Amino acid sequence: MSFARLANATTPTCHLGLGLAAVGRPGYINLGRERDLPPERGVEALRTRTHELLDAAYAQGVRYFDVARSYGRAEEFLADWLTARPDVEDVVVGSKWGYTYTAGWTTDAERHEVKDHGLATYERQRAETDALLGDRLDLYQIHSVTPDSPALTDKELHARLAEAAAGGLTVGFSTSGPAQADAIRAALEVTVDGEPLFRTVQSTYNALETSAGPALAEAHDAGLTVIVKEGMANGRLAGPQAPEALRAVAQETSLGCDAVALALILRRPWAGVVLSGAATVDQLGSNLHAAVVDLDDDQLTRLAALAEDPDTYWERRGQLPWH
Repeated sequence: MSFARLANATTPTCHLGLGLAAVGRPGYINLGRERDLPPERGVEALRTRTHELLDAAYAQGVRYFDVARSYGRAEEFLADWLTARPDVEDVVVGSKWGYTYTAGWTTDAERHEVKDHGLATYERQRAETDALLGDRLDLYQIHSVTPDSPALTDKELHARLAEAAAGGLTVGFSTSGPAQADAIRAALEVTVDGEPLFRTVQSTYNALETSAGPALAEAHDAGLTVIVKEGMANGRLAGPQAPEALRAVAQETSLGCDAVALALILRRPWAGVVLSGAATVDQLGSNLHAAVVDLDDDQLTRLAALAEDPDTYWERRGQLPWH
């Protein structure tokens, strides 16, 4: 299944994808993680949890799966699942390069990942990804581009990415930080031989952080598939952590705060795929209810008031502990 077909799918759950950042490694910054995962987070325990999530997601219509080199063993876990299920051919697999996982399978590492957008890192990590996912890889994105990223100006890197695209791989980028809109607009200007290089963009967008919205609309209009990550704001929009206004709307809809938060994003006409970052099968099921949430104008107005200044949002995100 191509990204174009995925983004234009008529099945509602096809617009929801599953990201494996929360289960591909023992430590992550999602709130409530200590409740979601067992205290013993060995490799096999998280492999089993990942496969349970993938089975449940696929059974309920999810067809996009998102991993990255820095998500511990997420690529490996996904590759194992795909190998064990050779009949699963209608999924789209995306991964990302640019961060190296450095935590050594611990939760208390001084640094969990190191960022480098240089050509040498691309070549090394592309080989590592290919060794695991091979021809099942559909999309390869630069991980967390910012306006000052060398990946936006490195012509040699652009040429190598264009070669990958010519070979059938979709090339994209993700963004992070308070200047996401600037990074998106800069990336839209990157061309090789007069043709746009990037075909997808994956950005943080949620009820608390909406600043990238106009730039994502521009990217969509330029023909890129938009993938939304961190729709739950790393757990800040889930359950008891959710703002009062979100909890009130969720009660009115008789669904969870998570479903309402994701439904808010699905309403955006530029949103091609919205990622669930569920760590349990129950969370995933609740997330997928987003496809049937119907919000009225009054509810939308109340939810719109939750948006924070992007600098404030990203400062708070940077203070979240790695559980």
